[in-house]
Amino acid sequence: MNTRFDADLAGQGQGTDHILIASVLLLSGLGFVTLYSASYAFSLRFMGDGLYLLSRQMVIGVFGMVLFFIASAVRLERLRKFVKPLVLGSIILCILTFVPGIGVIKNGAARWIGIGGLTYQPSELVKIILPLYLAHFFDKKRDSIHVLSRGVIPPALITGVFFVLIYLQNNFSTAAFLAANALFMFFIAGVRARYFFSAFFMFLPMAVLLILQREHRIRRFLSFIQPEFEPLGAGFQVNASVVSISSGGFWGRGIGQGGRGVSSVPEVHSDFIFSSFAAEKGFLGILFFCLLFGLFAFRGYMASMRNDNPFSRLLGCGLVTMIISQALLNIAVASGALPATGVPLPFFSAGGSSLLTSLVMAGLLVNISRSSKKRPSLEEA
Repeated sequence: MNTRFDADLAGQGQGTDHILIASVLLLSGLGFVTLYSASYAFSLRFMGDGLYLLSRQMVIGVFGMVLFFIASAVRLERLRKFVKPLVLGSIILCILTFVPGIGVIKNGAARWIGIGGLTYQPSELVKIILPLYLAHFFDKKRDSIHVLSRGVIPPALITGVFFVLIYLQNNFSTAAFLAANALFMFFIAGVRARYFFSAFFMFLPMAVLLILQREHRIRRFLSFIQPEFEPLGAGFQVNASVVSISSGGFWGRGIGQGGRGVSSVPEVHSDFIFSSFAAEKGFLGILFFCLLFGLFAFRGYMASMRNDNPFSRLLGCGLVTMIISQALLNIAVASGALPATGVPLPFFSAGGSSLLTSLVMAGLLVNISRSSKKRPSLEEA
């Protein structure tokens, strides 16, 4: 391979990744269809309109697609100039959830801020900003990444600030989820393994204490260990979800049959929407669901790893992992493999904050794919 070819290849992008875009559109469309049947009975009973949640989600989805295309077109190097203001703005938004008159409390959790008649969950924004900050920092400090004081402690402190703020919102599951994804980015950035072992033995006892701080967390954990514990209380959601998933069989019960009963699976339109999908589509639908998310992950990781820019490579891997790990966590909870959490299913769960976040992250991945190198063919080589 000659020098001229190498030079050309270094600046050659693979263009728009249509397969990645198609996977995003399919996931979004499938999410709307699933939400229709999962939310219809709930919306009809409590809102007086069976299409209330779906129509609301679709309006937000249109706005989300606008953000998707903006994120796919913006120059990433220009975006990096705003990393610090974005981090500061995210911290301020998280703090505003505690301010009376601005923060909105639901079910004892102060996770939202009210904007007119709308609500927004700032922790969803952190799912974008934290990977963006970490990718920027590790690229900028890659020559001193092994120096504890300069390459490890600063990003650990920022991650810790977000963890504390979100934990205080009574949202331990999201706080822990963000911290775990941050550790993944520390790992792929090349932080030395001994720091991970030190952090593990330092924070494991702290995590146990934090779980013990709230009665509902203890009850959820006990219900996970012993499913018969409070079958009509802490364990009801997960038990009902498992039954719903099993009812789908191989072929599924059919579209519109997954969320007919309002009380069959609480929050079936939100955190447990996968149980509605599985009941309707059955094993074949679950297989298609996994293949679709797998395709999204494959194209996202492939585009990221082919990118010569360390910032883009780190950001892409962080964003793909954020979406896929969230989907896996949601499915694990819905199927009873993990204790109940409040983590939504990307592209599917009702909630504008989650949908907007998923679409913006997907847009950034499409952006990264445009500057990724093509693999030369045998003839070119």
